[in-house]
Amino acid sequence: MNNGSKKQEMFSKMEERKSEVKIVRKIVAIVAISIVLLLGVIGLFGYNYVKSALKPVDPDATKTIAVEVPIGSGLSSISTLLEKEGIIKDARVFKYYAKFKNESQFQAGKYDLTQAMTFDEIIESLKTGKVYRKPVFTMTIPEGLTLEQIGNIVEKKTPYTQKEFMDLVTSDEFVQKMKAKYPELVTDAVLADNIRYDLEGYLFPATYSYFEEKPSLESIVDEMVGAMDKLVKSYSDVLAEKKISVHQLLTFASLLEEEATAQTDRETIASVFYNRIDQGMPLQTDPTVLYALGSHKDRVMYKDLEVDNVYNTYKNKGLPPGPIAGAGKSSIEATLNPSKTDYLYFLADKQGVNHFSKTYDEHLQKVEKYLRKAE
Repeated sequence: MNNGSKKQEMFSKMEERKSEVKIVRKIVAIVAISIVLLLGVIGLFGYNYVKSALKPVDPDATKTIAVEVPIGSGLSSISTLLEKEGIIKDARVFKYYAKFKNESQFQAGKYDLTQAMTFDEIIESLKTGKVYRKPVFTMTIPEGLTLEQIGNIVEKKTPYTQKEFMDLVTSDEFVQKMKAKYPELVTDAVLADNIRYDLEGYLFPATYSYFEEKPSLESIVDEMVGAMDKLVKSYSDVLAEKKISVHQLLTFASLLEEEATAQTDRETIASVFYNRIDQGMPLQTDPTVLYALGSHKDRVMYKDLEVDNVYNTYKNKGLPPGPIAGAGKSSIEATLNPSKTDYLYFLADKQGVNHFSKTYDEHLQKVEKYLRKAE
């Protein structure tokens, strides 16, 4: 073989090697890009999965799920339990989230959790032993308000108008629903012809929390009636012993609530009302006159006392047909546990301090001393 042939063969082999190197580089590059893309896809999938797992299972869920955490449960077993019950999407994500937050000291017990709870809300609940959720909004119903006044608050705090509220609470269909659901609370007594509003006084005054932007109006009122039902049931034995009906209890307590001032003694006022009923005297309480008039005045005039209405306790003996406002727990308890006195009269001075009297003459003297001289 001559030198020219050898050189040609050498160049051919060099070209083959270069070609092979290029092919290998391409293969390596393709494999590397594929691996990077695969890792990117896996990473993106993992990121989206973790991001999803950190969110509530169902942000709109309202149904509670009973979860019992046994004594001695660790973070791993609690995480697994929460996933099993459907409270969270992934036990591992919850476990590592709790570790990252340095939270692991959880209390055993029974919890009514929902799929709408965030990880932080679940952790707070398990730490404190109480179900914790951050509400979307709250609504406070003070003691001593009528249904119409409650409707005004509902209109300010919710998407519903006062008219929509009143239309619901005065509808026969809704009243029947409440009777069926809370038979011990809402009885046939609310259906008397002379009662202005069947459910007046049956909505418990409290602060209510809501975990959705627009809860149904029916659920809002239902919760208030349910809260009153729960409270009244706790006094069922006392009511039976004293032979007082729920309707009488709420009616009497509403009078105390409306007569109450910042410094009032509800138990003593209750004793005055009971003493007057026992002696066949009219209760003569001004708030019933205002309710009869359907107005809210700072002062009741003498001509107002003559209004011909079944709620006017100046014209009618005994309790009015039904509650005139929503009574709080203090007034309900005072109704059931009045003081023992001989008082038949009382008045509140300009500072809201109550002065009690046994006789009418004594009462007139206190009117002169605390009211007329103060003007």
